[in-house]
Amino acid sequence: MGPRFASRTNALTPFLAMEILERAIALEQSGVSIAHLEVGEPEFAPPPAAVRACRAALAADDTGYTDSRGLWPLREAIAANLAARFGRSVPAERVLVTQGTSSAMTLAFAALVEPGDEVVIPTPHYPCYPNFVRVMGAHPVFVPTGAADGYAIDPDRVRRAITSRTRAIVYGSPANPTGAVQPREVVEALAALGPPLVADEIYDGLLYGGVKNTSALEVGDDAYVLDGFSKRYAMTGFRLGWIVAPAAAMRHLQTLQQNLFISASSFVQRAGIAALAEGQAMAESMRRACEARRDLLVGGLRSLGFGIDRDPDGALYVLADARRFGSDSRALAFRLLEEARVGTTPGIDFGEAAEGRLRFCYARSRATIETALERLAPVLERIESEQAGGSGVGLAKGGRRA
Repeated sequence: MGPRFASRTNALTPFLAMEILERAIALEQSGVSIAHLEVGEPEFAPPPAAVRACRAALAADDTGYTDSRGLWPLREAIAANLAARFGRSVPAERVLVTQGTSSAMTLAFAALVEPGDEVVIPTPHYPCYPNFVRVMGAHPVFVPTGAADGYAIDPDRVRRAITSRTRAIVYGSPANPTGAVQPREVVEALAALGPPLVADEIYDGLLYGGVKNTSALEVGDDAYVLDGFSKRYAMTGFRLGWIVAPAAAMRHLQTLQQNLFISASSFVQRAGIAALAEGQAMAESMRRACEARRDLLVGGLRSLGFGIDRDPDGALYVLADARRFGSDSRALAFRLLEEARVGTTPGIDFGEAAEGRLRFCYARSRATIETALERLAPVLERIESEQAGGSGVGLAKGGRRA
């Protein structure tokens, strides 16, 4: 008799951005050059002050456990940063430091949902949202949004999706993969529906064209707000984030943190303090560079035949309509990886509402973006030629040639 595994593992779907990345790494190990546009990892250096602080902490043997909720100076610095960004004072006691926003999400859903509960998720969505819900034994309920209106969430559609089993509404703003920024009136309307908001704000600050993001913290005290250092400060590998939660939830989150994660790394927390104190110039420089690279990538994709209804207002991605080249986004992404040597993320990774699309990350170097566009052109032309000629050489499931 073989080993028995928990049914929750079968309920999860693979993270296709990582599947593409892992195949790309295998190709690179065989000597192939890949232009990576598939993962949301800024191709920028972290704030120098953060690196220095991390080194200094390691040199001083500052490598032990901390308070499970995080170093008090970091919690204070996060609270001050939130006040500066949103004009809303949040007590440091409501901040809990985590190992990235994935850990923050684990804590939030572990505290909020039980088996059989429901969580409403506007879609297209970050691929891991429904899997965090499923691993807790709960059920994701999807509410579609559309490209034509900039993927704005319709609060009436969300309201109609709420049942007696709904325990939370989770959304991102600015959003992965769409780059959508939800207007204040939408955030206010969502907060008024009843279930607590779980607001993923990891991309706040990465905003373009004068657009402003409304934090869930600005419209009430019942939201669970997830944020961190990975994107805004290009500190993905530091694995440092936080959750701001209602006062009544903090003891529950603290107990979960103690048992599941103990605490974030002490020396990484020192880097976080330094990033908040001295990293704003670096963050603004990266934001300006990302805006220019967004324009470069969006213009290039449009010239190649991808459909893009409007430029993304925030985050690091463009979700482009690729149905001109094939309706199976997974197959198309793997073919482009194998033949064009360009990494992209299949739209299906972000839910059925994004099928037929590909996500591209523009937080890469200009050289990487230009190389990717140059490599894509002949492969896309070949795909269109095959389709026009009815050769039967197309895309099959799994990215293999038919």
